[in-house]
Amino acid sequence: MIMPELPDVAIYIEALEQRIQGEILHGVRLASPFLLRSVDPPLTAFTGKRVTELRRMGKRIVIGLEDDLWLVLHLMIAGRLHWQGADAAIPGKRGLAAFDFPGGSLMLTEAGSKKRASLHAVRGATALAVLDPGGLEVMTADLAAFQSALTSRNHTLKRALTDARLFSGIGNAYSDEILHAARLSPIAMTQKLQADEIARLHRATLATLERWTKRLRAEAGGGFPEKVTAFRKEMAVHGRYGQACPECGAPVQRIRHASNETNYCPGCQTDNRILADRSLSRLLKKDWPRTLEELERPKG
Repeated sequence: MIMPELPDVAIYIEALEQRIQGEILHGVRLASPFLLRSVDPPLTAFTGKRVTELRRMGKRIVIGLEDDLWLVLHLMIAGRLHWQGADAAIPGKRGLAAFDFPGGSLMLTEAGSKKRASLHAVRGATALAVLDPGGLEVMTADLAAFQSALTSRNHTLKRALTDARLFSGIGNAYSDEILHAARLSPIAMTQKLQADEIARLHRATLATLERWTKRLRAEAGGGFPEKVTAFRKEMAVHGRYGQACPECGAPVQRIRHASNETNYCPGCQTDNRILADRSLSRLLKKDWPRTLEELERPKG
């Protein structure tokens, strides 16, 4: 499973807007005490409050309620949301929490044994801002802002695009697709890019994220998105190791480092060079956080 990214989270929020915007939260049922990462205010303070806003903050889902109360969900890799009937039972093994509303219950589940999904309950704009990694919202940023964020640190392109403190909502899957669309190597260094390459990357980022958001919206068809995954047959390179690139026909290659995998097309992105797995792993080791939590850590 792959962490939901900007297009996936955007569609989740659209589905939630249809179901809980303006509704009263009857209560939150926790099945796992490890999910809740905050202590003040208590979850009981949210009971009886009306939902006033839903927004995306990086890869986080933010539910705003009356009295400046905020619930912040980070699904991490294996967390998923489901819409079920009112007061539905929380699934035994995978269930983490249920958020009960008059018209149904929003269920949070997480597959696997590593429980990384998190819920923060906070009050006020200042407390909410602490949880924001601070990355640039690329869908509304102009080229100058994009270039400034991209070149603020000298990272590989793969690392830069997936750094939540640089860019908001982009992760492993869509960074592969963006770099393929831009015809740029994942190990190109940000501060060595030419102006035309940065402009090309900016266009590819906007086009890729917009295209996939529209595709996922069409797939959901007004229903609640239940098939959230980053492995899609329509993707050009991500998850397609060994398969033919749809543009040039070259076999897609991959570089693996720890739990991260980079997919690329040598024909489109690296002048037909195969990037040495061992060499790139050493490079990524120097340019990559040790954990997913570190990559997603809020600014501060």
